[in-house]
Amino acid sequence: MRNGASFRRGLMHGIPIALGYLSVSFGFGILAVKSGLSVTEASMISLLNLTSAGQAAGVGVMAHGGSLAEMALVQLTINIRYALMALSLSQKLDKRFTLPHRMLAAYGITDEIFGVCAAQEEPLVPVYMYGMTLIAATGWVTGTFLGAFA
Repeated sequence: MRNGASFRRGLMHGIPIALGYLSVSFGFGILAVKSGLSVTEASMISLLNLTSAGQAAGVGVMAHGGSLAEMALVQLTINIRYALMALSLSQKLDKRFTLPHRMLAAYGITDEIFGVCAAQEEPLVPVYMYGMTLIAATGWVTGTFLGAFA
C-alpha cells in the first residue's frame, strides 16, 4: 500500500478513537481547571501526554502538593503498560520503521491505538501510525481544551 493510502487508512481507523477521546478528555479538562491549572496548561499537558489516567493522576498529585518523587512513582506505575504495548507492537513493524520512526510512533501508543494496531494483519508502516495518532491526538487535545474552557 502506498504512503498516502496508508496515512488515510490510519486517519479513518483513528476517527472512532478520536470521538471517544473527546468525551474523556473533556472531563480531564474540567478536572485540570478545577485543580488550579489554566486552559493553556491543561491543553499542553494533553498535547504532550496521551496518557489519560496518568494525566488525571498527575493533576491530583499537583493539586495536593505532591513531590516530584511521588509524581514519578505514580506515572511509572500507571504508564508502564505502554512499554509492554510497544514491545508487543514491535513484532508487527514493517522494515521502514527505523529508530526515528519508532520514537515518533511511541508518542501515540495508547490502549485504543494499540488495540487497533494489534488487530491489523499486515505489518505496520510509519505513516499508518502517524495518521491514526494525528486524528486521535487531535480529538484528545480538542476535548481537553473544550472541557477546560467550559
